[in-house]
Amino acid sequence: MDSKTIEQMIRAGLPGADVRVQGDDGVHFEAVVVSASFAGKSTLQRHRMVYATLGAAMGREIHALGLRTELPGDNAADVSHS
Repeated sequence: MDSKTIEQMIRAGLPGADVRVQGDDGVHFEAVVVSASFAGKSTLQRHRMVYATLGAAMGREIHALGLRTELPGDNAADVSHS
């Protein structure tokens, strides 16, 4: 599993989201996800939404995923696509 694949999976599950994923070892990753669909949701609910986009890969190909979930206009809204 690589960062770009995870980004694509999250974008497919959360259309319109800005996503940045980093991880050098292929199993531990950090992600920043900015999505209007997070409005009115708690942090736990937001994280569950992201985990749902990754399905069975969580806990298998993806051993750990650190998440920061934000609404557009929050501090993380400047997600760059590298």
